[in-house]
Amino acid sequence: MTEQKLFENTEVAFRLKSDSELERAYFLFKMISNEPLVRIGTAATNFALKAHLPVEGLIRATVFDHFCGGVNEDDCLPVIDKMYSAGVSSVLDYSVEGKAIESHFDEAAQKIIKLVHFSEEKDAMPIVVFKPTGLGRFYLFQKKGEGKPFTQDEQLEWNRVVQRYHDICSLAKQKDVEVLIDGEESWMQDAADELAEDMMREYNTDVPIVYNTLQTYRHDRLEYLKASHERAKKGNYKLGYKIVRGAYMEKERERAKEKGYPSPICKDKATTDANFNDCLTYILHHLNDISIFIGTHNELSTYISMELMQRLNIDKTDNRVWFGQLYGMSDHISFNLAEQGYNVAKYLPFGPVKDVMPYLIRRAEENTSVAGQTSRELSLLKAERKRRKSN
Repeated sequence: MTEQKLFENTEVAFRLKSDSELERAYFLFKMISNEPLVRIGTAATNFALKAHLPVEGLIRATVFDHFCGGVNEDDCLPVIDKMYSAGVSSVLDYSVEGKAIESHFDEAAQKIIKLVHFSEEKDAMPIVVFKPTGLGRFYLFQKKGEGKPFTQDEQLEWNRVVQRYHDICSLAKQKDVEVLIDGEESWMQDAADELAEDMMREYNTDVPIVYNTLQTYRHDRLEYLKASHERAKKGNYKLGYKIVRGAYMEKERERAKEKGYPSPICKDKATTDANFNDCLTYILHHLNDISIFIGTHNELSTYISMELMQRLNIDKTDNRVWFGQLYGMSDHISFNLAEQGYNVAKYLPFGPVKDVMPYLIRRAEENTSVAGQTSRELSLLKAERKRRKSN
């Protein structure tokens, strides 16, 4: 099979799916491809959950089980083991959103610490992940990034955020488990970037344990990457970066317009793609200093990565290069890459059905808005259904 045909192999892509799971996936992406239906479904689901209607079973049997690993980490084990049998690792992602009180932040930190211990015991889980605002209030990150002084109480609160980061990262270094810190909105990201770099300075002295995220739909990220590289060389520590295109585009543009500042977002999709590929290329050329987690559902960016690795004699199994996709999406990329021997991990969200709904709704909306993503999934699922019927 030529490399350019690699992602057409639906037998490998959907090997782990039973016929009924394949049919469910086809049905879901068919629904997601209909924008008005997604809007209506989202509103109806939100209403049903708020009104405590008995819809959790239905959600669990359809969209939840397709995009999530389970309601808790133990619940995820069969999915983790099944994927690992095909060479795909898991990044357990505790996807509970919208909590903003200290007890919840402590709880989330304890959950990540538990996942680090959990990962140490499972070869299939070499990486954990958390969101900055899972460990501290958005407002604090924003205020800190804007250089505004904290009140005494806010300073104490911020110190607790920093301590939670240290508790997770120091344990991860001890257990040799990598930590991905997700990216968020640009107006809180400066403080999150600074804190992530502080963690890298402390815990990435030998090998990268802590990874920050570059959202390359922001036009300043290549410049930021190069500047952080210079700081790391001077400070004698390694960098880790997860690179993604980004998840808050509409919100970013609306806020920039509303507040009258230039949008931080690239002017169009082609510029974002070029920015992603430039960041990718820069890191692969500086792999001795920077490790990378390539978070993409884009086939072309994946091919570019593979060709670069080949050209630069980077081994497919080199732990400094990982590919990642979301569970329930782009199986044609994940499983075909794993079949070829690359390091691949799926982001595997989990949490109580009700608490994970904001995440699931965002997935549905993103799929609807990304031109070509849903139709590509549908055409591959259709091809595999046809292949199975003809066998």
